[in-house]
Amino acid sequence: MEQISTGLFNDGYLPIMDGVTVTVRNYAFWLKKKLGPTYVVAPYTPNYRDTDPFPVIRFLSFPTILRPPYRIGIPEIDLRLQLILKNRDFDIVHAHSPFAAGTLALKVAREKHIPVIATFHSKYREDFERIISFKPIVDEQIKKIVDFYYEVDHVWVPQESVAKTLREYGYKGPYEVMENGVDFEPPEDIAPYRIRGAEYLNLPEDFRVGLYVGQHILEKNLEFLVRSLPAIMNDLPDFRMVFVGKGYAKHILVDLARDLGIEERVIFHDVVYDRELLKAIYARADLFLFPSLYDNAPLVVREAAAMKTPAVLIKDSTASEVIKDGENGFLCENSQDSFVHTVLQALSDTERLTRIASNAQKTLCRTWENVVEEVAARYRDILARWAR
Repeated sequence: MEQISTGLFNDGYLPIMDGVTVTVRNYAFWLKKKLGPTYVVAPYTPNYRDTDPFPVIRFLSFPTILRPPYRIGIPEIDLRLQLILKNRDFDIVHAHSPFAAGTLALKVAREKHIPVIATFHSKYREDFERIISFKPIVDEQIKKIVDFYYEVDHVWVPQESVAKTLREYGYKGPYEVMENGVDFEPPEDIAPYRIRGAEYLNLPEDFRVGLYVGQHILEKNLEFLVRSLPAIMNDLPDFRMVFVGKGYAKHILVDLARDLGIEERVIFHDVVYDRELLKAIYARADLFLFPSLYDNAPLVVREAAAMKTPAVLIKDSTASEVIKDGENGFLCENSQDSFVHTVLQALSDTERLTRIASNAQKTLCRTWENVVEEVAARYRDILARWAR
C-alpha cells in the first residue's frame, strides 16, 4: 500500500507533558508504522534533545511568563524552518492547536495543495480569562480560534461532548469524533505494578490513596480538590493524596495544604516521564480524583482506568461523558460536600470498588494502536476524496 507522509503540528511538545503532547506523540509513533514518514512540528525548547523514533522539527519560540513551561512559537520568522518544510513532501497535515503551529499547518497545506485536519482539544476561553480581564479581548481571541476551525478542511473532536464547547465558542460547521487512546497496555494482573507503586511512594496497603496526575493549574479545580481533603482525612485517617505534575499553581497548592494542616498526608511529586513508573503510581492509587470542569477529554482518566483505578468526576462536566456512575467510575455534584461524600462512599465498599475498577479498565481503554488504525483509514479516505 502506498505510503503517506504526515505532518503533526502542535504548540507544545516534550519536555512539556500534557494530554495533547501524549496524543501527538502516539499519533506520530503509530502513523510512522502504519502509513509512512511522520513528522512532529513544534516550538523549540532550550536544553532539550529529541530522542523520539520519528523526526521532530522545531521552530523558533520564546518563553511565556504567564504559562510556563509553555512557549510562544514564532515560525513566521524562522528561515531555517521554512526551508525544511519546503523540502518536506507532506501528503496531509494535522493541527492539534489553533495558534502558531495551527496557522503554520494551514499555510503549509495551502502552499502544497494538500488537506489539513484540525483537532479541537482544549477549553481556551478559561486560559484567556485567567490572564485577560477585559472580556471583549477574550471574545476576539475566541473568534480567531473559531475562524481557524472554519478555514481547515476537517475538524475533529476527541468525544461528542467536546463539540459542545466548540459550538459555544461560535463554530457551526461540520465535525467528526475521533477518540483518544491509552498507551498503557491494560494488564490483567496489576499486583506487580501496585507493589512497585507502594514501594516507590512509601504507601503500603494499609493506606487508602487518592491520586491526581496532570498540570497543576487552578483552572483544573485543584483548589477545590485540596480543600476537600481535610474532610476525607477526618473520616479516613489513613487516607493519603498524591499529586503528580507541575504548573504555575503548584506552590499555591502546597501552601494551601500546609495552611489546612494536611501537608504530612499529601505528596506533591514532579512530572513522571517514565511511563512504567507512572503505571505503578496509577496502580497504587485506589481512586483517581479529577474534579476538573476545564478538561475536555482527559487522557489521565483513561490511563488510570487502564491500571484499574476508577475516577471521581463532576457530574455533567465535559470530561465526565465517558463515565457511568457506579459502573465504570463515580460522579458527584459540583460541591465539596458531594465530592467528599462520593469519595468516602467509594472507599467504603472494597468489593464494589474492585468491580467498578475492572469495568473502568474494560470500557475506557482503547489502545492508541487501535485508534491510529482508524486515523490512518480516515487519512486515506480524505486523500482519496481530495484527489477526486
